[in-house]
Amino acid sequence: MTESMDSSNQPSHEEAPPSSFLCRAAGLLTGDMHLCGEWVKRQSLVIQLLDWIFRGVAQVMFVNNPLSGLLITAGLFLQNPWWALNGLLGTLVSTVSAILLGQSREAISAGLYGYNGALVGILMAAFSAKGSWYWWLLLPNVFMSMLCPVVSSVLSSVASKWELPIFTLPFNILVCLHIAATGANHPYFPQVDIQQNNHLHHPNDSFQRLNISQILLSVPVGVGQVYGCDSPWTGGLILLALLLSSPTICFHAMLGSAAGMLSGFALAAPHRGIYSGLWGYNSALSCIAVGGVFYVITWETHVLALICALFCAYMTSASSKLMSVLALPACTWPFCLSTLIFLLISSEIPAICRLPLSVVSYPEENRRYQRQLKASEQAQHSQQSSSQEEAPFTLHSEKLMLRLQLLISSVKPTFIFSHVPLSAGVSVELVTVLTGAFFTLHYVTRDE
Repeated sequence: MTESMDSSNQPSHEEAPPSSFLCRAAGLLTGDMHLCGEWVKRQSLVIQLLDWIFRGVAQVMFVNNPLSGLLITAGLFLQNPWWALNGLLGTLVSTVSAILLGQSREAISAGLYGYNGALVGILMAAFSAKGSWYWWLLLPNVFMSMLCPVVSSVLSSVASKWELPIFTLPFNILVCLHIAATGANHPYFPQVDIQQNNHLHHPNDSFQRLNISQILLSVPVGVGQVYGCDSPWTGGLILLALLLSSPTICFHAMLGSAAGMLSGFALAAPHRGIYSGLWGYNSALSCIAVGGVFYVITWETHVLALICALFCAYMTSASSKLMSVLALPACTWPFCLSTLIFLLISSEIPAICRLPLSVVSYPEENRRYQRQLKASEQAQHSQQSSSQEEAPFTLHSEKLMLRLQLLISSVKPTFIFSHVPLSAGVSVELVTVLTGAFFTLHYVTRDE
């Protein structure tokens, strides 16, 4: 009877609204899928590797979500299956190499040792002059991807002194090293010939000849160009993957790509390069990094992210011109340089708060962390202030007790502790002494 009454008072699962189940299901798939990561830790090594690979693919966009990585991989296969295969191979080799080198298992499981390998594999296939399905290209792909954890570990040991991330610097170093070492005339691994880029304004590139549909499509294409893809469908799938993990990251990716596109028009860049997204991908990455990933998202950091995206577009123009002289691509050098500059900003504004690398997560979780930190600091401050207020009262009480003990000790011990009955004269004397002690304490405390 009691059990039935208790069960009737408690809400049953059947009475819960369907929206709560949808919210719980959405919570399992969004963010960093923490529960999925805990479940994967108890599975076999094959399942763990699949989880780490897809997280590594997504970490290119600062997303730690295997489902987002799966969507991005689908977009890569939609663009070019050969590029996608090389990207997955690079992620796998880079991850396994990090395990063999004894790197942090927590960082490996978050995909932080896989994303540079993914970019190395994709871009080496994209810059190869042999085209698709040139199987010998897998050899340098494996070698360069294997070096990603080595370069990452070296750079991390230096950047950690300033609490800075290494971003895609290992990818930039290794891809430029491969292209510079082989070149366009290499007999086995020739690269596409990168012409010197002067950004000469074409006479047909006027505002009267702007294509509105191409301008709108350049925003998702710019996001897709982070992976070297110029298909708007691939860019759309990448944006969907970002939206699944963090709406804030998705919004800043589009904002940064749009800022880069507008900067291209302001700098009179050829419309073809703008429509293909080459002006948007570095700005998109910069806007994501500053707009909520490494800074707590506020309206001040939101404005700072937009400024960083515009600055990165100017950096893209300058670096592409300089590196084309060496027959090298700009890769993501502009993003790395401009974002590192903005992460080194020192400000006394509390809203511009850069997070320690050990607690960096997706923007919504970063915001939640800051609120919990503020609440704990306020609770600790109130506790300290209350203890400081109680301290003088406690000290004052101790002084009074000490004086009372001194006054009582001045009375003869036989008056208090003797088992002999007290006479009337002694009792009168005791009352007189205690009364005098009381008035003495009263005037002492009043004077204080």
